[in-house]
Amino acid sequence: MSPECPADPPLRPGSVGNGEYGRIMFENTKAFSGFSVDDIPAAKQFYNQVLGLPVTEENGMLHLQISGGNPVLVYPKGPAHKPATFTILNFPVPDIEATVKQLKERGVAFEQLPGVGRDGISREGGPLIAWFKDPAGNWLSVIQD
Repeated sequence: MSPECPADPPLRPGSVGNGEYGRIMFENTKAFSGFSVDDIPAAKQFYNQVLGLPVTEENGMLHLQISGGNPVLVYPKGPAHKPATFTILNFPVPDIEATVKQLKERGVAFEQLPGVGRDGISREGGPLIAWFKDPAGNWLSVIQD
């Protein structure tokens, strides 16, 4: 029994607990997301110059400033980096055709997956979406808002 709250039973692995003292207090933390890259300078150039995100660098890591949320941490793994096999960031846009065109003009290559048109946009069920990769091979998308 806990001296702070003797009425609470001991917590079991995987349990959330009960009452004020047994609850994990993550609802008030400022959680953030992160992913690895193999080359921080290349990532900084891509996310800032190509995608237009504000990027800060601290302790050899990047912080991507995305609208409406906490920064996304980009950390170096060098040769140990393995690209994510899933979409790590989705960017909602009001006009996907214009965005894809602009990104292509900046050198972004869109993935030609099954169901994706010649323009790089998937129009098969769900919202319009187009996938591309960052210089480290991580999957990103623009999606019609």
